[in-house]
Amino acid sequence: MQTTPHTRLQRMTLCAFFAALTAVCSQIALPMPWGVPVNLALLAVCLGGALLGPVWGTASQAVYLLLAAAGVPVLAGLSGGPAALFGLTGGYAAGYLLAALLTAVLAGRRAGFARLCAAMAAGCLGCYALGTVWFVAVSGNSVWQSLALCVLPYLPGDAAKVAAAAWLARRLRRALPGL
Repeated sequence: MQTTPHTRLQRMTLCAFFAALTAVCSQIALPMPWGVPVNLALLAVCLGGALLGPVWGTASQAVYLLLAAAGVPVLAGLSGGPAALFGLTGGYAAGYLLAALLTAVLAGRRAGFARLCAAMAAGCLGCYALGTVWFVAVSGNSVWQSLALCVLPYLPGDAAKVAAAAWLARRLRRALPGL
């Protein structure tokens, strides 16, 4: 499928929008004592992957991470910079790339609600995997301790985010047929 300059501009604009949406959703957070906050970022990540596809959905998260690396306070708690990216939660932020990519690839362009939910759940699992491996390496905790701290408490909330993102993706695809 050939893209026009208008289509490329639309995709770049949506890419920037989803990077910004991820930054905003990262601030809607509940801090946790072990350093991994509960926030709405995965909702934006999954929605971007589902709507923008593998290239632009993943690119939106690359932009988000590049902003964080440059010190722009886009990460949870208005943090940014290399210290934040390489800290305890850096693997989860990097996992947003994998989450967007897996969501986009597994959902496809015309996915129904159930398939969107499954694709987004797989994206979340990819984020969990990368983030937990990083958390283990940085914290020195065991895999089981890290799963108990950084995955298990988040499953119900992330299930709700997946359902909300899938519902929104279906509605937005109808409202914006060019996606």
